[in-house]
Amino acid sequence: MSAMAESEVSSLRRLPAVAAVLATAEAVLLQQRHGRVPTTRAIRQAIDEARQALRAGSVAAPSVTELAQRAQTLLEAHTAGLRPLFNLTGTVLHTNLGRAVLAEAAIDAAVAAMRHAVALEYDLDDGARGERDDHLRALLCELTGAEDATVVNNNAAAVLLCLNTLALGREAVVSRGELIEIGGAFRMPDIMARAGVRMVEVGTTNRTHAADYRDALNEGTGLVLKVHTSNYRIQGFTADVGARELAAIADAAGVPLLNDLGSGSLVDLSRYGLAKEPTVRQAVAEGARLVTFSGDKLLGGPQAGFIVGDRALIAQINRNPLKRALRVDKLRLAAIEATLNLYCDPDRLAERLPTLRVLTRDRDDIEAQAHRLQPTVAKRLGDAFVVDVGACFSQVGSGALPLDTLASAALLIRPRGGQRALERLGATLRALPRPIIGRVADGALYLDLRCLAEAEESLFLSALSQLDTDGLAARAP
Repeated sequence: MSAMAESEVSSLRRLPAVAAVLATAEAVLLQQRHGRVPTTRAIRQAIDEARQALRAGSVAAPSVTELAQRAQTLLEAHTAGLRPLFNLTGTVLHTNLGRAVLAEAAIDAAVAAMRHAVALEYDLDDGARGERDDHLRALLCELTGAEDATVVNNNAAAVLLCLNTLALGREAVVSRGELIEIGGAFRMPDIMARAGVRMVEVGTTNRTHAADYRDALNEGTGLVLKVHTSNYRIQGFTADVGARELAAIADAAGVPLLNDLGSGSLVDLSRYGLAKEPTVRQAVAEGARLVTFSGDKLLGGPQAGFIVGDRALIAQINRNPLKRALRVDKLRLAAIEATLNLYCDPDRLAERLPTLRVLTRDRDDIEAQAHRLQPTVAKRLGDAFVVDVGACFSQVGSGALPLDTLASAALLIRPRGGQRALERLGATLRALPRPIIGRVADGALYLDLRCLAEAEESLFLSALSQLDTDGLAARAP
């Protein structure tokens, strides 16, 4: 046997036994918290990892305490699938990462609703049963100019409920250029079919005229549907019918116009230097009898679907049995109410609403942050990677403002070895107790810092300190 082989065998023999690790004070606490069986399984995994590292060239066998600490990391990662992470992808409202981060006021309201009984459907004035929509109705009407309002669990549900209530077994007229598909192959025609509506397409993909709608309206029409193409744009030789003109056409035919805004905004984003988007108030003023929009996109609140508009139609919608199946619970109601209240104080909205604060963050501030972090990140990653500061562009995400980008700055991490080293780094960052999620482009891992608040810099560096750089270096090509 060679000297190297003998050294490897000797190191492997020094690996502690499972029983020895279980006897540590750290492992005793883990058993109390997670149970004996999961703790034992995690310790075995930690020992297996150490065995593989030794065979790959690692010098020292870990101690029983180090193995117990690694088991703790594995247990926490396994038991917390929705654990916090760092969204450094450059997509602010990332659907796969939970979209909007809630305001502190919304978080406090949800926590209070969890800890205490609340008057969810109880009228405190007369001591009788109340309506959960009452908590939001006045706020939504004030902010949108609508006569009435209701809320369900997301915007797709809002559209489904409106269609099913007003056009079940009847026709819904919609432009071909507005038959959108959102994430997960979720398509507007499918929603209409599930709502029990017969879809009538008018116009062409790029051009739809007022006459197309008029020709399609008949006694079997239940409503006219207008869909905001928030996640794509058709440019060039195009024509469409504006909401105001379309509302007049629908009214003349005696049917309502349903205007689905998708990522609806309650404020004019152009006042904050962002691209202009139609606001809900504008859509109501243009004559749509019903307007639907999301709560967790540009609005910056929890997932919800809002329906605002004509009082008689809202009452009809609330009588639909589907409404109960699609309603929101007390936690989201509390968070929604707190978020909407922030909009009543527009002067402080950008500083108190995380979504707007991040979207309007100045590029120079982000670049300065990148320069502050670069030396520590480069030192932590070691010689296997080069870390630079570079310009990049963020995007809003979740189908909002698809053509608009936000100037930003990122840490650009490039491997000195091949592309596989970069893939391993990304996987290792995702496996951290608090994962770090970036994006790969042009042979580099981009960590776009737009969504990293200055107050979270120390947490980011602390998370990075748990990175197994020795393991990365050992596996480098």
